[in-house]
Amino acid sequence: MTVFVGGLAFLALLWPDGTWHHRVRRVLVTAWAAGAGASLVGIGLQGLQNDMRPLSEVFKPDVLGGVLTEHLGEVWAVKGLLWVLAAVVLAWALRAGDQAVRHAPWRVAALAVGFGLLRTTGMTGHASGTPRPALSQAADLLHLTGVSLWFGGLVMLLAGVVQRHRAGELARVMPRYSMLALGSVLAIAASGLVLAWQLVGSFDGLVTTSYGRLLLGKLAVFALVLAAAQRSKKWVAERLDLAVLLRGDAVTVRPLLYSVAAETALLSVVLLAASLLVTAAPGR
Repeated sequence: MTVFVGGLAFLALLWPDGTWHHRVRRVLVTAWAAGAGASLVGIGLQGLQNDMRPLSEVFKPDVLGGVLTEHLGEVWAVKGLLWVLAAVVLAWALRAGDQAVRHAPWRVAALAVGFGLLRTTGMTGHASGTPRPALSQAADLLHLTGVSLWFGGLVMLLAGVVQRHRAGELARVMPRYSMLALGSVLAIAASGLVLAWQLVGSFDGLVTTSYGRLLLGKLAVFALVLAAAQRSKKWVAERLDLAVLLRGDAVTVRPLLYSVAAETALLSVVLLAASLLVTAAPGR
């Protein structure tokens, strides 16, 4: 979901021409398929958990139907419908390319679908069960938005902009993405602090509960991500002009490619830790 939503945002805000790039198209289609499939599996797994059924029955009609009669099942159903609408938005972008993503109708549709996917993802997590659910849910939405913009943008950079070594694209996209990434990191940090306090409740909970220890592990990897991000930011500040002057010379651009790849890989580990936190009992 983060790659799909963040990738569409990256194309709309920073790189509309990227909609014609074959790697970018492949990434977006794959991200859509993974997100839609995960929603279907999520409904089935919820049904198995409710009825204590074996994994082999995950897609049985009675299992799926039983979940859809509950509130959480309704959220999953809405999310599934949003993935259907997301397919329409994606097909529109793939068919019309930059002519679609530059114009208001597509952007409004993409914004509505993206917001819906982010919001419904938060509704299946722990935020609604905290002492201040409204605050936690708002923080969760901000957190997911920041992660999607950052991680989805990184994947688009890795799949398209950095690989192409085109001086004009580097000059247009990299400084603007650096600002977007900075804003995303600040949003993630602020919202993460709120969520940690609501879900853990005390500093002792960070070391005395499995949830808190997993959260500390996530924060340790996140610190490594920030270190890799700083290398990318330093390259933009110190080497971008030279890369443009040398017309995207591969040797000059290579350090950026390595740092973006490291940042993407480490952030993938952070997202894996976040998925484990969703299934773990909160530290309160």
